[in-house]
Amino acid sequence: MASQVTRVVLRVIAREDKVEQLKPILLELAEQSRKEDGCNGYKVFQSKSDPHEFVLYESWASDAALDAHLKTPHVQQAFARGLPLLAGAPDRRVYATIG
Repeated sequence: MASQVTRVVLRVIAREDKVEQLKPILLELAEQSRKEDGCNGYKVFQSKSDPHEFVLYESWASDAALDAHLKTPHVQQAFARGLPLLAGAPDRRVYATIG
């Protein structure tokens, strides 16, 4: 049986003139998140066809680890700095391993 792992796919679109400002915020978020207990992996991707589009792929040992992550100062800081740079609301999807 597969172990329970929580995965998050977060898609964000930077405003037209904010791509270069958003990039370091996302990379710092990933770097700090990888240091957390329960983080199995955290990657940042930028679309080849649309440089405004980013996808963050996260893997957490459990829902509890993800919940703790969302309360950390570095996540709160990334939200505060990053949300104003987005063209719209983030698209966040959470998945559980089923097999």
